[in-house]
Amino acid sequence: MQNLTLNVQGMSCGHCVNAIEKSVGQLTGVELVKVNLTDAQVNLAFNKVQVSLDKIKETIEDQGYEVE
Repeated sequence: MQNLTLNVQGMSCGHCVNAIEKSVGQLTGVELVKVNLTDAQVNLAFNKVQVSLDKIKETIEDQGYEVE
């Protein structure tokens, strides 16, 4: 299991939190996704054998946010 924190720009409200947590949480191999709106961060725990970091970033970007 890999734990990671991503900096994500463009999040501003509860809808943003729900969109990211739902879309990333549905990916196979993602065990935890928690958005911290105040710090503009997404905390993750995932199995890198089942899902790549690039796939997670792509999923966040598909929701309209920028991963730094």
